Amino acid sequence: QLQLVESGGGLVQPGGSLRLSCAASGPLFEDYVMSWFRQAPGKGREGVSSITPQGGSTWYADSMEGRFTISRDNAKNMVYLQMTRLKPEDAAIYYCAARHYSGSYRWTDPSDYHYWGLGTQVTVSS
Repeated sequence: QLQLVESGGGLVQPGGSLRLSCAASGPLFEDYVMSWFRQAPGKGREGVSSITPQGGSTWYADSMEGRFTISRDNAKNMVYLQMTRLKPEDAAIYYCAARHYSGSYRWTDPSDYHYWGLGTQVTVSS
């Protein structure tokens, strides 16, 4: 079982950058697919980015491609989301999520994940 804790959110001006972190505690972190989701007020939870257990493959939602970068450090049980060129529409609560690598899944489907953090707020405003 994993416990996930996000950090790094805050207020940033449009065009600015933030780096979110997700600290995982629990065994075999290196066996888990790790993803970032976000949820804005009144909207559903949206897949932002995902990374495979050894970091060999990454995926991004179309609107984040080229602006966001996901990475992980299995030695530290950490996952990161570097966000650049932030836009007001990027404002949301950002969640870290994990699922075991076995079995089929769609990385954008929240129901395919077993563990969630409590989220960190990102506000983009001038």
